[in-house]
Amino acid sequence: MGTSSQPEDTQPGRLEDGKHPSEEFPSPLLGDGQPEDTVSSSDRAGSGQSSPFTDFDPLAPYRGAVRRFFTVWRHVAGLLMGGHIAYVRSLPEVQKTGVRSLGKRMLAAILTPFVRSDLRDLPFPMQLRRRLEILGPTFTKLGQIMAIREDLLPEVITQELDSLMDHLPPIPFEQVETIIERELDHSADTLFQAIDPDPLGAASIAQVHRATTHDGEDVVLKVIKPGIRDVVTSDLKLLEFFGGFLQWLLPRYQPKQIIEEFSAYTKREIDFDYEADHAEIFSANFQDVPGVVFPDVYRELSTGDVLTMEYLGGIRPNSQAIFELSEEERQRVIDLGASAIIRMLYKDGFFHADLHAGNLKILPGERPDDLRIGFIDLGMVGRFRADIKRRMLYYYYALVHGDVESAARHLLDMARVGEEGDPQGFRRAVSDMARHFLMRSKQGSISLAQVILQSLSLGARYRIFFPVEMTLMVKALVTFEGVGRTLDPDLDVVAVSRRHVQRIFRERLNPITLGSEMLNNAPELVDVALKLPQLLTSGVAHLEESLTDQPPSDPLEGVRSSVIAGSCIIGGVVAAVQGGPLWLSIPLFVIGGGLAVWAR
Repeated sequence: MGTSSQPEDTQPGRLEDGKHPSEEFPSPLLGDGQPEDTVSSSDRAGSGQSSPFTDFDPLAPYRGAVRRFFTVWRHVAGLLMGGHIAYVRSLPEVQKTGVRSLGKRMLAAILTPFVRSDLRDLPFPMQLRRRLEILGPTFTKLGQIMAIREDLLPEVITQELDSLMDHLPPIPFEQVETIIERELDHSADTLFQAIDPDPLGAASIAQVHRATTHDGEDVVLKVIKPGIRDVVTSDLKLLEFFGGFLQWLLPRYQPKQIIEEFSAYTKREIDFDYEADHAEIFSANFQDVPGVVFPDVYRELSTGDVLTMEYLGGIRPNSQAIFELSEEERQRVIDLGASAIIRMLYKDGFFHADLHAGNLKILPGERPDDLRIGFIDLGMVGRFRADIKRRMLYYYYALVHGDVESAARHLLDMARVGEEGDPQGFRRAVSDMARHFLMRSKQGSISLAQVILQSLSLGARYRIFFPVEMTLMVKALVTFEGVGRTLDPDLDVVAVSRRHVQRIFRERLNPITLGSEMLNNAPELVDVALKLPQLLTSGVAHLEESLTDQPPSDPLEGVRSSVIAGSCIIGGVVAAVQGGPLWLSIPLFVIGGGLAVWAR
């Protein structure tokens, strides 16, 4: 969704009527794009010399924001009215003449004059997309986030929003040069040997230029467009306001949650310091994988508004040049890509959240084994919490091994059950759907991304909601499958995924890895171990009481026994990991195991 740091093959998007979104997009600060304190020529002609009293306008700083608020409100209201009109027009013919729909038809007739003539005849999904385009870059990006929330929104809407384009005409190079010099506090000639005035790519937030340092290194400059941060920040505040209203009106589709997620991602996307951090985190995570590369960051030539990164050449996986690679090289691309994406998702829990073929580079070498793949445009990333990352690994492992019941259980563990949610119905539906897909895999390869996406989509029906990172994960898997099948139409996605996820699973179950995780949690475990004497004393007293054949005095005795058993076992683990004596660790294991059996 960000501006790619490499050449783009796409052209700036246009609306159906031939206008570009920017032509209808008023700045939230300046309203119609003109400074609020500008006096018209006719006013100046009639007034002669300006007076400080007539020029003073205390509301000037707010007038543009107020105008923007009413612009957004007009489109929200227009969309609601247009949605009702589209609903009435989609009714079956038999209902369009019946008495039961008379009120709906009358309301649609009343609302029709208040809806834009170029939109009122369109289906609701198209009206939504057009209005987002008209409202400008912030709302276009919101639509792109909505397009991946198939777990919350109907498929007809997400499919229509897939066609949203985030491309705007480039700004003049003189403005780019001014921003570079202002941010880096030196002239462009002092900073760089040369800067290509023709942009490699231009989107709503930034545009990218190729440059050469004085050391002769090829770099790309990602430069934020002037005023865009104020535009986006202002729009986000408006969206948060409207999110509360829409949540009250349409709670089923969780608009407030979508807007909050979008706001968090967008605020990071308009600060290039975050993208620089992301590139360095990815490089550190993959430092032991020589076949996967990320662009180096030139921190001394970067700020929040200007980002200077290494230029990665190579070829794109969706270009014709990919078929000039040998069979061995194409298989290496598939293997490296699958390994990298699965590692990002299920080992590191830190992954590229705007992954598509345009953000991948294939860097051939002298030999097939020297081929590398590179990832660019790292402004938008996803992060899994430690518990979600662990459950995601278990879920994917169960899925690629055909254990649909376990997969459904792990998937539900990551979800939030809404009001009137039906988790058991969701589990049954997911199991049946996954089983159907996996049965089809015997006749040919299937799309694991489609299985996961349909599983998430079932959540909307059963009021089960998932973190946005899970839908971003599906986007990464779709890219892996799409590129893989371009290179090898007979690619067995399940087999390739199984091989790589098994390796990650083996690494996780490695005793050294488990011991390292145990040491990381040592302070908490030691705290539990220090409480063991008190817990053991209580346990022995409870054991003596239970031998008297008297009814238990405490209805929670089974729970307490389980807690004591777990504490003893954890204490034994701590003693063993810390190198303690066997006479301490073994009895703790024995006591804990005995209490666990007795508590059952």
